[in-house]
Amino acid sequence: MFLRSLAFAAALLAVTSVYAQEAVDDLPDLRDRNGVQIPPDSAWLDLRQNAGAYSTPQSAPRWVESVTLVASPAQGDKPAGTVFRIRVIRPTTGMQLLLVRLFFDDKPEKRPVITAWDESGSQIIQSGPLGAGIDLPTSDTVLVPMIGASCVDVEVAGDGATVRGAFLDWMTSRKVAHPLSAEGRDVMGAPFTTTAPLHIPQQDTESFGTVTASLAPEVIRIGASVQTGAAFQFGLESQPLVALLSFEVASARTEAPPEIFLNGENLGPVTLLLPDLADPAYRGETKRLVQPMHFRYTGWLRAQKLVPASSLRVGTNDLVVIGGPGTPASAIRATQIQLKYLWDKSDYILETGP
Repeated sequence: MFLRSLAFAAALLAVTSVYAQEAVDDLPDLRDRNGVQIPPDSAWLDLRQNAGAYSTPQSAPRWVESVTLVASPAQGDKPAGTVFRIRVIRPTTGMQLLLVRLFFDDKPEKRPVITAWDESGSQIIQSGPLGAGIDLPTSDTVLVPMIGASCVDVEVAGDGATVRGAFLDWMTSRKVAHPLSAEGRDVMGAPFTTTAPLHIPQQDTESFGTVTASLAPEVIRIGASVQTGAAFQFGLESQPLVALLSFEVASARTEAPPEIFLNGENLGPVTLLLPDLADPAYRGETKRLVQPMHFRYTGWLRAQKLVPASSLRVGTNDLVVIGGPGTPASAIRATQIQLKYLWDKSDYILETGP
């Protein structure tokens, strides 16, 4: 592992005054004793502006040159802000895409933007505002083309205190086989994530006796009570055998998932599909050091709940999703339900014995 020490430096400089620097070639190709190329390490950059952030060097791979904090002056309708400037060197010529996963508080008026620049100060690419403005801690991922780029800026309105950290990793590609009948997916590489983002059908679909219906594609904030939950209504023409409710939840407590109420009945908590515990999106919370630490996942997680047929009824059904106990606020999106009916080729066994 090849690491270097970085000092997170604050500098009150104009945004456009620091790009005239000599270009740096790719790093030497690193190989082990058997001549096999050593892949570059990923980088975790702590961008929190606490007392130790400026005095304690951080360990980072050699391809991360420096991290600086730059003030961005107000221009016209654009408010004053802060730029976290990350200078990088491509480890090899084959490394062309850099994954940048940013961890931040998703304030509506302080949604960060990622921009890549070349040595002349020309903009190569700029993302749209990250997050969804849900006013919750979250994370978002951008793939940045790095051919000719030497600098990645994270710009946010205000003093930058809403930005917590960044995870950087180089991307590679490989051929992936997929069924022709499978729905097309927008695949974004995201380290530590166990599944691709949940897509929602534009209209109800039917496949092998299973109907998939959208309840709400948009982001909905929820609290930990029925009064502050997300309420849905859906109609059924006939009773299904079983149903599966799916959605994504942001900033959920891992030990207290959202709960489901259907037609006035508490069906209990959903099941969360959790990523690797190494994921920096896990954020510990504790009132005192002597008490156990609870964790919230500051990103989007897949949530599912199997709904028994006895809880459903022909006609209108009322569904409410609330945050788990002790969760002050969270949000859900891409809410959908699948209804399984008896199909002419269904595989089942009729047991007649006791």
